[in-house]
Amino acid sequence: MMKAVVIAGARPNFVKIAPLLRALRAEGVTPTLVHTGQHYDWAMSEALFADLGIPSPDVNLEVGSGSQGNQIAKVISRFEAWLDEHSADQVIVVGDVNSTIATTLVAAKRWIPVAHVEAGLRSYDRTMPEEINRLAVDAIATWLFTPSADADENLLAEGVHPSRIHLVGNIMVDSLLHSLARAREIPVVDRLGLDRPFGLVTLHRPALVDNDARLNAVLGALREIAVDLPLVFPMHPRTRARLGDAAAMHADGRITFIDPVGYLEFLHLEAEASLVLTDSGGVQEETTVLGVPCLTLRENTERPVTITQGTNRLVGLGPKEIVAAAQSVLASKGPASLPPLWDGQTAPRVAAILAAGTPAVSWVPPAIAPLIDKRMTAIESTEPR
Repeated sequence: MMKAVVIAGARPNFVKIAPLLRALRAEGVTPTLVHTGQHYDWAMSEALFADLGIPSPDVNLEVGSGSQGNQIAKVISRFEAWLDEHSADQVIVVGDVNSTIATTLVAAKRWIPVAHVEAGLRSYDRTMPEEINRLAVDAIATWLFTPSADADENLLAEGVHPSRIHLVGNIMVDSLLHSLARAREIPVVDRLGLDRPFGLVTLHRPALVDNDARLNAVLGALREIAVDLPLVFPMHPRTRARLGDAAAMHADGRITFIDPVGYLEFLHLEAEASLVLTDSGGVQEETTVLGVPCLTLRENTERPVTITQGTNRLVGLGPKEIVAAAQSVLASKGPASLPPLWDGQTAPRVAAILAAGTPAVSWVPPAIAPLIDKRMTAIESTEPR
């Protein structure tokens, strides 16, 4: 029986592993779920397990929060110790969080093949911690499962051999389509007392929320938008910690600040919203599938397909630009199309490839192999007999 270890540590990971676990079991593979504990808040972690039907983890490394270096170091140390006691034929990682790069490093150094689901995404902004994680994981992993054709192009431009690249679609869509009917039945809009139409806001990236000037400027833009469209703002713990009681000063009765909500409740809010303003990568994809206009409050995106084939607009962080874009979107909502293979069947495609067997992890490009052979021959000829 193939021993597949599936890694998850943060909220975006859970949404992606739920369909993957089901698909692996359908292929006759019994996966071991390792939760690193990178996110440990109830609404950010355990509640998602119930919403998504994820079984309890086989192990929780309980690394908790901390600086990037501290968190990655803890995951490396604890996952390595766990592997000392357990075997694995393949390690499956998703996304671009610290848990993803940390467990990939451990597996690669033990010659355990790594499968990276959601490979090839690039923002080309190395000030983003996630971008460094993506680059490193894709350089090391054996299988690179991509969500869209632009991700394939990124990997090929970096010299990745085509045999490692598998265009399978967006696994997040599998969870969304699987959960949408249940999400629509949850009366979260009524529970919160929201009037329709309303807009939904999510902000959590350090580049924005850790910069007081930027955050206050964006909040000013949100207040202006809220004059015409009331907003609901589930606050990520990072954002809540930065704003504290200051959030109330920005509300004016038109912005409803709430604690984080579960996956199904958030999906309901997304589906019912007339506009979503976010700095999240996953939300860009979800709104594209739902056909809901999305404004991404960033200077770049690793998901350009949501712009070319979806409902997303990249508007930057300028307050005037944000307000103008919101007014434009609300005035004219256009149709959107879905990228190929965003059909809810990504996980079965991934599982079928992984269940087929484990390739050699010592693969090197054909053009380089003769150079390595020549070098090894030279080394051997100089070694003492």
